[in-house]
Amino acid sequence: MKIFGSGSSWLLLSVTAGLAWFGGGQFSVAETLPKPLADLEAYLAQPREQRAELADQAFANQPLNREEAIAASQLLWQEHRAWIRQTRQAEIQAGRIELDNKQMPFVVKKFGEKPATGYSLVLSMHGGGQAPAPVNDRQWQNQQSLYTLTEGVYVAPRAPTNNWNLWHEAHIDAMFDRLIEDLVVFEEVNPNRVYLTGYSAGGDGVYQLAPRMADRFAAAAMMAGHPNEASPLGLRNLPFAIHMGEKDSAYKRNEVAQTWGKSLEKLHQADPEGYVFQVKLHEGMGHWMNRQDAEALPWMAQFTRNPSPKKIVWRQDDVLQRRFYWLSVDTSQVKAGTEITAQVTGQTVDLQGPAGLPLTVRLRDDLVDLNQPVQIITNGKSTTPRELKRTIRVLARSLAERGDPTATFASELTVEL
Repeated sequence: MKIFGSGSSWLLLSVTAGLAWFGGGQFSVAETLPKPLADLEAYLAQPREQRAELADQAFANQPLNREEAIAASQLLWQEHRAWIRQTRQAEIQAGRIELDNKQMPFVVKKFGEKPATGYSLVLSMHGGGQAPAPVNDRQWQNQQSLYTLTEGVYVAPRAPTNNWNLWHEAHIDAMFDRLIEDLVVFEEVNPNRVYLTGYSAGGDGVYQLAPRMADRFAAAAMMAGHPNEASPLGLRNLPFAIHMGEKDSAYKRNEVAQTWGKSLEKLHQADPEGYVFQVKLHEGMGHWMNRQDAEALPWMAQFTRNPSPKKIVWRQDDVLQRRFYWLSVDTSQVKAGTEITAQVTGQTVDLQGPAGLPLTVRLRDDLVDLNQPVQIITNGKSTTPRELKRTIRVLARSLAERGDPTATFASELTVEL
């Protein structure tokens, strides 16, 4: 049997470093599938409403080798992609995400030719805030044409509410997750080239969303906003640009921009492989920068997300996150301000965080060699090296959470810090 791209312009293939996007072609697994994959194929052929729970299936918990894990990922992604196409066509055509009784309309513009690896995506958040709906509507309309791209899909969403904190209310995270998942499927966006920007109140949103959703984006650019209580700690793996008018003194935006720049510089000096940043105060400009801030778009475009970085700094915001890169927690066990640091060196995973916190670690072969034992260190205490296995169950769960075929993981274990 052979696994094809099923109409997609990319395939998920095995490379020395792990998983990556490649353009075109076909991936031949074998003329006869190994039994776990044959069982998975038969399971996925059933209508979704008739399937038993995947995690309860014997094949889902059988160990896989590296090539089988790649093939299983491809099978799961093809089925997931077909399901998204079947169930979400209407919301894409309507240009509106609806979740939890809230609506987020959005406008899509496309620029340039699609690269072999898929389009880039820029999510661009409008300003406004605590104002009547028509005021925020005008801000949204302005945002739709504020920036142009050399290549990519430019999406201007309309905030679901008219509150002061338009873009960092709790519903935004899930709506952006869903919108990105939709655009990966319907617009053939490369999930490793998704960028976030916003102006004024939209800039407030960038300050807030970028650290707490850093694992979704390749880079972020904040324009003319204020961070309020946000922390830059989560930006360890997310390049972050700050553009501000030199004279934008309302709420001390210009002063705060420089303060954040100093904080990022300090973080970068302490961790030279992380915290890439840019701060630019535009001379003579007030709150409106006369589009000089547009230079942040090509700056962002030079970066591509690594969905499995070897070091993670995770700080929970007031909107709690269940997953961050290759870590996962029960949100009932954490609170705003909870900090976890995780680092992979060779076959060792070093975890630091609140004592007693259960933490799930997800791994794949670009982080460690899953054919060899893995040692976990929790808050300085070493544990006995463990033999881990790749399974369809873990692959399916991590794909279902995000709908991101480049951010699936093959193995997991839960430890107590």
